[in-house]
Amino acid sequence: MNNKHLFDNDLELKKTYPMLSGTDEAGRGPIAGPVVCASVILPDSFYHEDLNDSKQISEKKRKEIFEIIKEKAVTYSIVVIDHYEIDQINILNATLKGMKESIEKLDIKPTLALIDGNKAPMNFDTPHKCIKQGDANHACIAAASILAKVTRDNIMYKYDKEYPQYGFAKHKGYPVAAHIDAVKQFGICQIHRKTYKPICEILERYKTIEKS
Repeated sequence: MNNKHLFDNDLELKKTYPMLSGTDEAGRGPIAGPVVCASVILPDSFYHEDLNDSKQISEKKRKEIFEIIKEKAVTYSIVVIDHYEIDQINILNATLKGMKESIEKLDIKPTLALIDGNKAPMNFDTPHKCIKQGDANHACIAAASILAKVTRDNIMYKYDKEYPQYGFAKHKGYPVAAHIDAVKQFGICQIHRKTYKPICEILERYKTIEKS
């Protein structure tokens, strides 16, 4: 895996923005559980040969790098927005809120915050730049993606013990066939996002059955 460009891209920006932070999220697509946002500032000397977009790394390797990032980072922050708030303000607003909070909770204010994606939080006074596929092009965003992903996976493992019938440990709340089948069989549980289409459709089906 050749990931040198991630670090080169960061170092080039750090010539102008020495406190460069990266921000990413995990959990926009699932129909259950929270969305997790993370921000991190890495030291100039940081390098790991396996650092990349969290989706491109094995779970075992993600966990290893997760601990290294926490140990070596100049500062990092992780914010969890739960399923209740996602239903109240929608997933986009929940994600942007989590990203903003994770940046603002860093111990050091970034001179530039790199945000994965194409949307930035509203009313946000930290200098920032949105980067599509940022986790594949900047080390700081890739590191944030790992912090967010591992944190969210750990949360879903805990929910799996509480609600074992849904298989959260395997699919992490994503709407795979096995998850949808489980919801049809057992109904929804506390952590399902009730405003998401697959869940709405199942709830509407139950209402129709009750009325007939």
